[in-house]
Amino acid sequence: MKTMILSLVLVITMVAAVPQQTLTPKEIIKKAEAKTRGINSSYSEMTITTVRKKWSREMSMKSWSMGDDFSLMVITKPTKEKGAATLKRHKEVWSWMPSIERIIKLPPSMMGQSWMGTDLTNDDLVKESSTITDYTHKLLKDTTIQGKLCYHIELIPKEDAAVVWGRITSCIDKTDFIQLRSEMYDEDGYLINVMSSSDIKIMDGVKMATKMEFVPVEKEGQKTVMQFDSLKFDIDVKESFFTTQNMKRIR
Repeated sequence: MKTMILSLVLVITMVAAVPQQTLTPKEIIKKAEAKTRGINSSYSEMTITTVRKKWSREMSMKSWSMGDDFSLMVITKPTKEKGAATLKRHKEVWSWMPSIERIIKLPPSMMGQSWMGTDLTNDDLVKESSTITDYTHKLLKDTTIQGKLCYHIELIPKEDAAVVWGRITSCIDKTDFIQLRSEMYDEDGYLINVMSSSDIKIMDGVKMATKMEFVPVEKEGQKTVMQFDSLKFDIDVKESFFTTQNMKRIR
């Protein structure tokens, strides 16, 4: 009996001594992005509120995505912007404006511009530049955000990457891989935007932050809030759905 107990203690001690598998910074970023984009495909409904000192504006939108290469977003409210759509296919991005009945292909120079007057850039919305492939990743000292111990990761763009930001730091909680805070810097090292996420809920079986606030640090009283109202993963969608023709029809 004593021999069995000693053997069991030995086995437990050996298992405890085996180090846990260490994730690379890139793998951590990948897990965090999958929280809102899914592994294969996703469909979401969102409310985006733009806040300024003297006014605020609310928009509702639907979004479909497939992997990292395809996404389609369409505004459903208010009536004035209803039907406006943004499409990404691989590295190409288009915008459809029903008011002028015109499709515009966005050049790389426009990816850093504001999307629909919000504090989001075109690149933030469609993620034309990839935080996985267009940046190198470095683990910094762990930090604590909202009482949660987080990985602190620095992203530096590769020399040949066409990206908006000169540097990004991202705080991702170690338990659920939820991105709780990101700081975006320009090429001169100045902090431009801060993204903070909250309202953690279970959506389609995934624990995630459902509210994100984008705050430009040098513009007092200004922010943009993105709220996920619903989210579905692994939807039935094909590459043929993500076309410029479908931009005009989707509602």
